[in-house]
Amino acid sequence: MTVDTRWLTPDQLAAWVRLVAVVELLPGVLETQLRRDADLAHFEYYVLAMLSEAPERTLRMTTLAQSTNATLARLSHVVRRLEDRGLVERFPCPQDRRATNARLTDAGWATVTASAPGHVATVRAHVIDALTPEQITQLTAITDAILGRLDPDGKLAAVHHRA
Repeated sequence: MTVDTRWLTPDQLAAWVRLVAVVELLPGVLETQLRRDADLAHFEYYVLAMLSEAPERTLRMTTLAQSTNATLARLSHVVRRLEDRGLVERFPCPQDRRATNARLTDAGWATVTASAPGHVATVRAHVIDALTPEQITQLTAITDAILGRLDPDGKLAAVHHRA
C-alpha cells in the first residue's frame, strides 16, 4: 500500500515551526512570572481565574474540569493544593449531593486580583504588544480555525468564546 504524504511547503513549514516554538516557549514565560510574583503555577492561576469569573465564584468540579480541559483527577489534586493554601474550598453541591462544588475563598479572590495585573502585563509584553491591531484580529481568526479542528465538539467553546 502506497501512502502519498502531503509534505509541507516551505511557507507552511515556516509557519508550523514558528507555531511550535510559541507553543513551547509561552507556557514557560507565563509559569515563570506567576511563580515569581504569586507563587502559583499557571494552571493553578487558571483554576482560580475560572472560579473568579463564575457566579458566586463557584463551579461544580466537573464543570471546572471541563472549562480548564483537565481530568477530574488532575483538577482534584490542584484544588486540594489550593485548599491547603486557603484559596479554594470544596463542598457538596446543594442541588446534587453526589456532586462537589469548588468555591474561591476571599483569600483566593485576593490572590487573583493581586496576581492578575502582573499576568496581564506578561501577556501584553510577550504576545499582545508584539502585534498590530490587524494581527490581533488575524490571530483570533487563525486560532478559531485551529480550535475548530482541535475541539470540534466545542468542549472548550465557553472558555475561548467568553472574550
